[in-house]
Amino acid sequence: MQVHVTVLERAFELAASGSYDSVSAVRQRLLKEGYAVEQLTGRNLLNQLNTLIRARAAAPG
Repeated sequence: MQVHVTVLERAFELAASGSYDSVSAVRQRLLKEGYAVEQLTGRNLLNQLNTLIRARAAAPG
């Protein structure tokens, strides 16, 4: 049985994965996966996602 992951949870997973360089790229991936991205708004949320993306980009390895 597969547990449904919310769009916000998935956005954080993708941002932390190190595979995406922007929130726009994360949004595009979410759309490809069939998620509705209307919830991905607001300065605090976007700042959190951007922080994760930058942290992974700066991490060694």
